[in-house]
Amino acid sequence: MAIATYPGLVIDCPDAEQLGRFYADILDWQVELREGWADIRAEYGQVISFQQVADFTAPSWPGQDGPQQMHLDLNVQDLDAAEAAVLALGARKHEHQPGETFRVFLDPAGHPFCLCAC
Repeated sequence: MAIATYPGLVIDCPDAEQLGRFYADILDWQVELREGWADIRAEYGQVISFQQVADFTAPSWPGQDGPQQMHLDLNVQDLDAAEAAVLALGARKHEHQPGETFRVFLDPAGHPFCLCAC
């Protein structure tokens, strides 16, 4: 028997509302906002939270001068269509692309995330 249901993930960022809305739009999840905090929630219950922190330092990837901290792998059916969609939402494509079945982007706070062909 599981002790907990879904694991929660809390991501530090300079603007919780902006990053919460960014990922909510990508995943088509609901967003709930509070002062300095955003939760995005899937219909089945999974939650990702965004915590606003002062003096946030974005990670530097692929180097480790500013550790990656975390990254999300998002499975997509069409890499080209998904790339266009996340760029339109404010993502930036990273110049370093180490694979062919996934693409690396930076969210508006500078966290790397991958679109992965499924």
